[in-house]
Amino acid sequence: MMPNLPQSMHAGQTAALSTDRELSTIPRADQPADNWEYPSPQQFYNALARKNMAAPEEYVDVMVDIHNFLNEGAWNEVLKWEKRHAECQMPRLIRLQGRPRDLSPLARFYSWTEGVRPFDRHDWFVDRCGKQVRYVIDYYEGYPQNDMPTFNLVVRPAIDDFGSLADRAKQLWQDAKDKYFGSSKQ
Repeated sequence: MMPNLPQSMHAGQTAALSTDRELSTIPRADQPADNWEYPSPQQFYNALARKNMAAPEEYVDVMVDIHNFLNEGAWNEVLKWEKRHAECQMPRLIRLQGRPRDLSPLARFYSWTEGVRPFDRHDWFVDRCGKQVRYVIDYYEGYPQNDMPTFNLVVRPAIDDFGSLADRAKQLWQDAKDKYFGSSKQ
């Protein structure tokens, strides 16, 4: 479950931040009629302060907007993987675990070969109609375009079982076919 983050001002904080929360499009596994709520700017600031991560108060609103945008993008990527499993029409997020200091095996490989490290990592636990599936999401900073930041997400099922390994292998094969023989998507 998500931690209960306070809405009160943090010690040493000089500016008041909004306590309004935004509703995501990501369905909750524990409350099927509801979607997850994103943290308010105040909760986001408190979470960063709790982790000893500096956050200039004047940028927290923008940071929250980027956070929410990236999580919506990550969920859309999870749904692309989940389309392989037509038996489950409504996957739901059980919980997520932020692991910013842990490199996934793929991120470690990229750091060795490309010299690039993600700025964050999440493990998302998805309910696929009764089966829990873990997804690994690496968040990378891209090259700015028109003076705007860009981000790249690498989303894939963790290789926790044979089914996830098979999904990854099928996607790797599909990507190779698309690259060398043209896209099969119309």
